[in-house]
Amino acid sequence: MTEGVDAGGALAGFRVIDLTRVLGGPYCTQILADNGAEVIKVEPPQGDEVRDWGPPFKGGLSAYFAGVNRNKRAVGLDLRTSEGQEVLFRLLEDADVMIDNFKPGSLERWGIGYEDVLQERFPRLIYCAITGFGADGPFGGFPGYDAVAQALSGQISVNGTPETGPIRLGIPIVDLATGLFAAIGVLMAAEERRRSGCGQRVDASLFDTGVALLHPQAANYFMSGKTPLPTGDSHPNISPYDQYPTGKGNLFLAVGNERQFRYLWEELGRPEVADDPRFRRNGDRVENRAVLNALIAAALADRDAEEVSRRLLAKGVPAGAVLTIPEMVAHPHTAHREMVVEIDDYRGTGLPIKFSRTPGAARATPPLYGSSTRQVLGEIGYADDEIDALIDEGAARVERA
Repeated sequence: MTEGVDAGGALAGFRVIDLTRVLGGPYCTQILADNGAEVIKVEPPQGDEVRDWGPPFKGGLSAYFAGVNRNKRAVGLDLRTSEGQEVLFRLLEDADVMIDNFKPGSLERWGIGYEDVLQERFPRLIYCAITGFGADGPFGGFPGYDAVAQALSGQISVNGTPETGPIRLGIPIVDLATGLFAAIGVLMAAEERRRSGCGQRVDASLFDTGVALLHPQAANYFMSGKTPLPTGDSHPNISPYDQYPTGKGNLFLAVGNERQFRYLWEELGRPEVADDPRFRRNGDRVENRAVLNALIAAALADRDAEEVSRRLLAKGVPAGAVLTIPEMVAHPHTAHREMVVEIDDYRGTGLPIKFSRTPGAARATPPLYGSSTRQVLGEIGYADDEIDALIDEGAARVERA
């Protein structure tokens, strides 16, 4: 091990009680777990429903579940029972954070709401609620999935092409980004607690995230008053910023300034294009986008996308061959950056945040349902016979209902 490196991770000693399911919440808690937090995933009797979202399945897990639940321990608990709630209270005694993505009002209906019970009983607890639309307002309390938030926040309206019309983004960007915002919010609250000694509620919603991600389309609308429309691969404010076919594969160019534009045409063998008055400045290039795109497509017709990408990147011109997922996984830079991790027969995406002294790591495979119920309950003071009784009563579980 490198001298001065702490293998525990930046969040070693940080304890998270994770009541979340599906995607945004589990993605948030996996970020924390990857970086050293102890995350105890508490699932209801029926389990996290994405355990059933497949195929593919392997080793009793769905790929969907496995992708966002590593480095966690799993406990089955029925929070609708008083016995299950008492287990939760014991878990919270030494916890830093509790995160859930229940429909707003669920904890209150069960008699364990944050403002009514948890805040007074655990004043240092940070409580993060991830919801579809927040708890109040015209849509407050409504359920929300990623695609619904994409639709209502305007995300879908600017994705696609004029020919296709609006299209959902292929990855669940709103769910994932809500998980990121939630993780950031939790860590901000933890830093503030260091000064005040007090916990607080952190509110993260899919709708708010979808709106917050609308850049530059929202900024363009606020300034121009014009409704943004789908532009396909093209950027509304920059040109050339588009996908182009080549003799072998497709290439994405993202040219943001005049220096990069000149280097592009030097590489393509037509340096005089950079001096054409129609393309001299970015604004000119946006106005003459169609003509410029035709010139680029012609210049790339007999090229190899990966070779051109490497040559342009070496010159400081942002350019990327359009890779498939298997091609990305096999790429040498993916390996160098450790962006595919393996534990036994588990493979997952790597950690995108690198620390010099406190690196995170994929330490444990995603858990089977209730696989740590007995162990965790023993750690918080329950005797073996008490654990057996809780399981017999259905308040604690080691198998799904």
